[in-house]
Amino acid sequence: MTFKELFDKIIFKEILNGLKLTFKHMFVREVTLQYPYQKLALPDTHRGALCLLRYEDGTERCVGCDLCEAACPSHCIKVVSTEVQDGQVLRRIATAFDIDITKCVFCGFCVEACPVNALGMTKLYEYSTDNKRSLIFDKPKLYEIGEKYHSDAKAYLVAHNQEKADETAREYRYKFPAYVNGEAVAKEPAKTEAKQEPAAAGPKAE
Repeated sequence: MTFKELFDKIIFKEILNGLKLTFKHMFVREVTLQYPYQKLALPDTHRGALCLLRYEDGTERCVGCDLCEAACPSHCIKVVSTEVQDGQVLRRIATAFDIDITKCVFCGFCVEACPVNALGMTKLYEYSTDNKRSLIFDKPKLYEIGEKYHSDAKAYLVAHNQEKADETAREYRYKFPAYVNGEAVAKEPAKTEAKQEPAAAGPKAE
């Protein structure tokens, strides 16, 4: 045994080499979060649990067009729609709206397909349970999520340029006409009164 080998054994060189990586990261900022006590801030574009939204007056946005069901690649959405008479107006609504969250791939295609922005994606991702049936979100559950996480859903639509941030400047991709006695009633554009300009004065007679 040489003197160098003896010295390396005395100072435990093998152990020091193993601890070199530990010492290297000892003064680096921590990256581990103590979940669930600490949580990351999620961006507005985060695709979490789906929800249904209402208009400002409380009426349902969903018109039961089934476009979200057709756009879903995992076939996790089931919509049952019907037509109801609201006074003289015939409206189409969804009587049932079910989403099997265990099949959802959170692609956002259903939100993009919705013509009236009735669907939104929230930042909700904590819904673990031992009851699989509770992961089938029905219509009341989706509206409950929409009311609780309304700001998240609106921020998602604005971030994806599907809805304006200003309520008064909202733009929808499609406008569904109202129906009276089975016939579509188009809204007449607001009439604007034309301003009459004063006639130009002619040449003065001499």
